[in-house]
Amino acid sequence: MVPAPAAGGLTGGMEFLLLSLLNGLSYGLLLFMLSAGLTLIFSMMGVLNFAHASFYMLGAYLAYSISHWLGFWSALLLAPLAVGLLGALFERYGLRRVRRFGHVPELLMTFGLSFIAVELVQALWGRSSVDYRIPQALDGPLFVLFGTHFPAYRAFMMAAALLVLSALWLLLRSRIGLVIRAALTHPQMVEALGHDVPRVFTLVFGAGCALAALAGVLGGNAFVTEPGMAQAVGGIVFVVVVVGGMGSLVGALLASLLIGLMQTLAVSFALTSSWAPVLPYLLMVLMLIWRPGGLLGERQS
Repeated sequence: MVPAPAAGGLTGGMEFLLLSLLNGLSYGLLLFMLSAGLTLIFSMMGVLNFAHASFYMLGAYLAYSISHWLGFWSALLLAPLAVGLLGALFERYGLRRVRRFGHVPELLMTFGLSFIAVELVQALWGRSSVDYRIPQALDGPLFVLFGTHFPAYRAFMMAAALLVLSALWLLLRSRIGLVIRAALTHPQMVEALGHDVPRVFTLVFGAGCALAALAGVLGGNAFVTEPGMAQAVGGIVFVVVVVGGMGSLVGALLASLLIGLMQTLAVSFALTSSWAPVLPYLLMVLMLIWRPGGLLGERQS
């Protein structure tokens, strides 16, 4: 939590504003990392995954357990891979079987999975929060500005989110990205060219779940890892996707940064702190009224 500026101190006020902006950007980039997977799945497959935040929660809990045995850096790699594999298996043996019946069965299946994930977490790790800590190498200030510390771990989260953004940008403009996008709009033509379209969809769904898990690995120790964490961020993720535009990664980035800054500044300046949790939903309602497609919507369905 950033301390309030000293009364009448111009320097202190600028310092407080700068640190509030940095905190807002770090939170916004974490939201992007979480929402990027959902946006990727929807833009490539047309599936609105209601269990997406559950994969975020599973990533945090698996990272907590793995870090106890192998350390944080191993957990950073292994937890997203494990959750991505679980997501791929769910798509292969669950979603693929109901896809021919339309979008409603897909939504209901992912909705049910979100409840199963919470019960599974409570059965394995308990109903209270776990002591998932920031790694010691990053547990300290990155820099000190007029006596106020900006955590190194927040900067690491920001760097990881920017790396994910760069990787997705390169992927979508590569030959693999073209095949994935073509598989959604012209699956028969893609199959005629020798590509296994169902396998492409499985890989995309698994990759989206792995991105959510990566956000859980990074955000679980920065905030709190407990069974209600999926419900806490699930609504915000859908707000990001709607405000940014369904299927637009750039729109998801802009919406994530906007919501992160909006909430952080509202709390930091204590002007509308009680309204801070409501502001993203208010923004979504206004966006749906004035611009239903979102900021940079690419796909309407």
